[in-house]
Amino acid sequence: MSKWDERFSSEDYVYGTEPNEFLREWVMSHQLEGKRVLAIAEGEGRNAVWLAKLGFEVEMWDASKVGLEKAKRLATSQNVSLQTKQIDLNEADWSQDMYDMVICIFGHFPPPVREKVFAGIQKTLRPDGFFLTEVYSTHQLAYGTGGPNDASLLYTEEMFHQLDDDFLPLVLNETVVWREEGTLHHGESSVIQYVGQKR
Repeated sequence: MSKWDERFSSEDYVYGTEPNEFLREWVMSHQLEGKRVLAIAEGEGRNAVWLAKLGFEVEMWDASKVGLEKAKRLATSQNVSLQTKQIDLNEADWSQDMYDMVICIFGHFPPPVREKVFAGIQKTLRPDGFFLTEVYSTHQLAYGTGGPNDASLLYTEEMFHQLDDDFLPLVLNETVVWREEGTLHHGESSVIQYVGQKR
């Protein structure tokens, strides 16, 4: 059993069933015309299901079969449907100009995989599509309220500035927020919030 299958094996939703607060606030304050959304590293599906409830056509990717099964159960309980795919992002095949928005909430990857993910998101978004993410910054190590303990898996603002050739940065903010997301994200947290629009 993989680390993530093991983590998701309990009956409880370890990151909760409510959407990430930054995602919720940004989506609710913007009129988004495009309805096709890809949620990557989406775990047990809390954000994907919430977007589906708003009427978005949602596809979610995760490497964990257990997480995907829980996402399907959550979707059924909320009377919505979403497409799920078991995908290792290190080996993902990104289709060209497929989605209006890609979200990645607390997706933390080794640097070579992160580069592939950023390139894949740029490829798979339609022109003017949005990439939205909230992730832990390198300063999160001092807080210890969630996320990996390996600094190489955490983010800096500079990593997102490197996307400027391909994305117009609408939001880029390193900040301290309070997060209560299930049992594994709890307390003051140092995060980077980013929304980029594909050029």
